[in-house]
Amino acid sequence: MWSEVGMKRQCEAILAFDTSNYTTSIAVVTRENKIEIDERACLQVAKGERGLRQSHALFQHMDRLPGLIDSVFQQVDPSCIKGVAASDRPRPVEGSYMPVFRAGTSFGKAVASTLAVPFFSFSHQEGHLASAALGTEIETLDRYLAFHLSGGTCELLLVDNGIIECVGVSKDISFGQVIDRIGVAMGLPFPAGKELDEMASVEICQKPLLKDIPFHGLDTNLSGFETQAAKLWDTGSIKKEQLASQVFSTMVRGLAKWSERASTQLNCEHILYTGGVAESRVLQEGLMEHMKTTQIKASFAAAGRSSDNGIGIGILGGRQRWR
Repeated sequence: MWSEVGMKRQCEAILAFDTSNYTTSIAVVTRENKIEIDERACLQVAKGERGLRQSHALFQHMDRLPGLIDSVFQQVDPSCIKGVAASDRPRPVEGSYMPVFRAGTSFGKAVASTLAVPFFSFSHQEGHLASAALGTEIETLDRYLAFHLSGGTCELLLVDNGIIECVGVSKDISFGQVIDRIGVAMGLPFPAGKELDEMASVEICQKPLLKDIPFHGLDTNLSGFETQAAKLWDTGSIKKEQLASQVFSTMVRGLAKWSERASTQLNCEHILYTGGVAESRVLQEGLMEHMKTTQIKASFAAAGRSSDNGIGIGILGGRQRWR
């Protein structure tokens, strides 16, 4: 539990880092999984660009982390940190690697060594699942399905007693890439998800103008979806809000169909949706409405916990530290 000593809080907690492609995150999560600090700094992408080079992202992480760490220790006494954790790779599979995660692990190991506490590492994907599941029914289950939907990831996962297996995937681009590319084409800043979601929320899709997303077993391809949306925009016959509504409506139909296929084939009714794309209120509301007619029990994270953050890594670190 926390107590106040002077101006700093005392506790037993994990300090966690996540340095993903577009966000520098740091969190302090207590032994009881209470989120005491959750700080994030979005990386800067030049207007008109559709992403960052790994080297540029890594530099920005290295530039931001000292300030975030300083902010943490202005609020928390160092003695309360009983372990440090960081994401070290995108997925929990052999060969998974991205340079950006070196920033979090390097700073994390240095802080752990300075404080003489253990250091733990997990994948970015494991952090997403832990963060999104916190406070939901999924947290109590040994077996469930999960969709990891972000800027660079579009995967259907089967989680069974902590083992994560990818059982379905988009074989070309992700939903996040579709959203960002269409958004940039419309003149929106990258990443475009939040603004496109807001646009879609004010325009109801009366009639689908985009074809349904195709599936092959539990896999899909999304490049055709992007091409259709881009061509529709290029005609000049549709407003930004209308196109946003068309894009999200097509996504809802596609994810609903994908969810039903997976639930039936894998005999699993519980599905968790996580990743930055899953933050969309339009997407969440559309899926929840659709699921009313099915046996699927859909779970979404609390606001802000689907997108990139350090919370899940802190939760996982706590499980290791106090197991």
